[in-house]
Amino acid sequence: MGNQTLATKKSASFGKLVGNYIFVVIFLAIFAAYLIINQGATTWSGVMNILRHSAVVGILSFGMGLVIITGGIDLSVGSMLSLIGGLTVVVFNRTHSVVLTLLFALLAGLVCGLINGLFIGVAKMPAFIVTLATMLIYRSIAQFYLRTMGLSIYSMDASHASYDALYGFGQAKVATVPVVGIMLLLVTAVMVYISTMTKFGKQVYAIGSNEKAAHLAGINVTLIRVMVYVTTGILAGLAAFLWLAMNGSVDPATIGKSYEMYAIAAVVIGGISMSGGKGRLLGVLFGAMSYNIIDKIIASLGFDALINDTIKGSILLVAVFVQMAVPLLRSRLKKGSN
Repeated sequence: MGNQTLATKKSASFGKLVGNYIFVVIFLAIFAAYLIINQGATTWSGVMNILRHSAVVGILSFGMGLVIITGGIDLSVGSMLSLIGGLTVVVFNRTHSVVLTLLFALLAGLVCGLINGLFIGVAKMPAFIVTLATMLIYRSIAQFYLRTMGLSIYSMDASHASYDALYGFGQAKVATVPVVGIMLLLVTAVMVYISTMTKFGKQVYAIGSNEKAAHLAGINVTLIRVMVYVTTGILAGLAAFLWLAMNGSVDPATIGKSYEMYAIAAVVIGGISMSGGKGRLLGVLFGAMSYNIIDKIIASLGFDALINDTIKGSILLVAVFVQMAVPLLRSRLKKGSN
């Protein structure tokens, strides 16, 4: 009897562990499917490219994850990438300073995030409406400013030595691992630490779980909401800088298109609840890489590029449905056992 009880406890403990880190299981399953479909053609360089190609969306997704944990949403991250990236190119071409370019990208992201945060946190406007509006505004400004300069695309000045330094950074590897991928891992470590080990992180979860209770507990809900959107903006600035380092140019009409959806998908696949207050930011890394692998699987299967977003959108719907259905099923099973 005692052995049976111990086995049951171990089984329950294992089940809880798997449930808490289901995003790892999902990632491994998707990665295994990718290897099978490629029939052994995948190289170590190809695996590292998954990390590299996940960097920009992954960093954006950490901001989105933080916002969603508070029960909010940010539809403007793709357009932020467009505006910040375009203006950052202009700064680089005028200063030829990599450091100033990075600082400007982060500052521009801070300003864009602050605008969202003030409308949502201070003015108490719905996050969906505010970020839908700024999604249109940010991209529109990026395209309008490009036209006023008489250009067709924001391109970095390749004639200066600093271009080689920045572009080289975007292509560099350390022991076969892409530097931009290492940047994604560093952001992951920082965001996981913030969300689990700091007072700010605990307040973010408290607001997402129960905003009224958080307010009664003395949490400055307005300030935390503003800080969350500012953090999202800063991460968008870093993502824009890495985009430039990898590509050397920005087309404001196409860069970041549908990235808000990709970021939301990465967050959902990573196990963060769309209702707020639940989930681990660590899952965002695996969610972003999973979504990138799905993109590669679609390409490997030879589907028409025009159907790509249909498949991705369907996956997002399924992921959200499963996220909502599993807790409901657990609840019913628990009631049935009682």
